[in-house]
Amino acid sequence: MADGWAVVTGAAGDIGQAIARRLAQDHAGVILADRDGAGVGRLAADWGARFAAVAADVTDGGSVAALAARAAELGAVRTIVNNAGGVQAASLASSTPESWRADTSLNLDAAYLVVAAFTDQLKATQGSVVNIASVNGFGAYGHPAYSSAKAGLIHFTRMIAVEYGRYGIRANAVAPGTVRTRAWEARAAANPQVFAEAARHYALGRIARAEDVAEAVGFLASPLAAAITGVCLPVDCGLTAGIPALAHTFSQSDDYRA
Repeated sequence: MADGWAVVTGAAGDIGQAIARRLAQDHAGVILADRDGAGVGRLAADWGARFAAVAADVTDGGSVAALAARAAELGAVRTIVNNAGGVQAASLASSTPESWRADTSLNLDAAYLVVAAFTDQLKATQGSVVNIASVNGFGAYGHPAYSSAKAGLIHFTRMIAVEYGRYGIRANAVAPGTVRTRAWEARAAANPQVFAEAARHYALGRIARAEDVAEAVGFLASPLAAAITGVCLPVDCGLTAGIPALAHTFSQSDDYRA
């Protein structure tokens, strides 16, 4: 059903691009929103007329209001994907008040600003919000401010679902595990084996792809998920189910060896 527009924030990144391309399959068009306006502009030019690029800083209320106004000009919005995110400090010891505020502003507060700006449009279409959270919202995997914000984003998803469900608006979240993206470049440069090391902790023996995340978003935004709201779907190759190496240690059974 190719009706209504989708808005994807952080659309210049690897996961954002995959989500936008997936949503184009069943939406009239997709707005690529990112503070890298030149980056999303090139994508929209390459991908065709059903993509529109908007330079937007989702941590700034005025910029988000301008994004919502531009979206209203293009057509009815039925899907919002809060994908914009990033991380600064890796640990509590390395955090500063400034880095903490930057991480929580981008990874939690921005989602509130976007939802608030688009609420009336979503009411009109009985639309859907999909927030891109993280497995970091469930457990301690480093990056404390980012992780705290993602935990908050998961609960914010529930709050949208409960308060706005009477308008037909659904809200769900997706929690990716490790995904090989440009955000990992510094860590991969420091340790070229980082992805192989990470994969050993996942039940499927691999890390997720950006396309895996995009397919989950596509499902949650679609009529196939019409009765699903307020949930967080891990797309983590089994990380939150359990870690095979720990199961081996605790059970001393070789059935859990990688």
